[in-house]
Amino acid sequence: MKPHIPLLALALLAAGCGAPEDSFTIGVKYDQPGIGMQADNGAPEGFDIEVAKYVAGRLGERKIRWQEIRSADRETAIADGTVDLVVASYSITPERTEKIGFAGPYFLAGQALMVRADETRITGPETVGTHTLCSVTGSTSAQKVRDGFAKNVRLSEVSSYSECVTGLVNGSVDAVTTDDVLLAGYAAWYPGKVKILGRTMTQERYGIGLRKDDHVLHRRVTEAVQKMISDGSWQRAIDRYISPSGYTPSAAPREFLPD
Repeated sequence: MKPHIPLLALALLAAGCGAPEDSFTIGVKYDQPGIGMQADNGAPEGFDIEVAKYVAGRLGERKIRWQEIRSADRETAIADGTVDLVVASYSITPERTEKIGFAGPYFLAGQALMVRADETRITGPETVGTHTLCSVTGSTSAQKVRDGFAKNVRLSEVSSYSECVTGLVNGSVDAVTTDDVLLAGYAAWYPGKVKILGRTMTQERYGIGLRKDDHVLHRRVTEAVQKMISDGSWQRAIDRYISPSGYTPSAAPREFLPD
C-alpha cells in the first residue's frame, strides 16, 4: 500500500460536514504504515486504529467517526472539540500536556534516523552536519536533532512523513527523523532503497490525547489501555500490524500517567 488519499481537512467540519451528535470522533493518521493507514476500502487500519477501536468499545462508543489529523493540528482539534480522542503516534511531552490531557502510554518507541541505502556521510545524529533533515510540522523530532546534535542542520518541515520519505528516496532531502517504529514501516515500503541507522536518540511514550482536566475520561481510557494489554489484545495488534515490518517493539507499558 503506497501513499494515501489526500487529507480530509478539518475545515470540512466548519463547512457543515460535522459528525452526527451520536458519533465519537477519533483523530488518527492515514499515512503511517503499521500505525495508521487508509486501506483500499477507505477505512483506516493499523496498530493505533486497533487501540482506538478497543478503547472506544470499552467506553461504550460503538459509532466511531474517523478523522484524519495532521501532527500540527492535534492539540487544537482536542481543545476545540473537533475530536474526542487522538490516537496518532502522539508522544507525551511537557509542552503538549500544558494544552491537553494524555492517557496512557500505550506504546514505547524511540527517535531514529533514516537515510538512503547508499548513504555513507551520515552515520548517526552527530554526523547530520549541514545536510537536509526532513520531519513533520508539529513534531518534536527535527528540533531534538538540531538542539542535541547538529545545530547547523538544514530542516525541511512538511505536512506528513510520507512526504519526507518520498523526498529521501528521490534525493531532495538527506535524512528523515521520527520514531523508529514509523521508520520501520516506511522502510518496508522501499526495500533496498533506505536504511535505518542503529541507535535511538530518545524514548517516546505514545499517549491518547484528550481534553485537559477531564479526569473521568482519562481514568476510563487508561483502564481500557490496561485491559487491552492484560487480555492479549495489545499483543495481537502488535503481531498483526507492527511485526511484519521486522520491527521488534519494547514490552507493553506497565506504568501509566495519573489522572
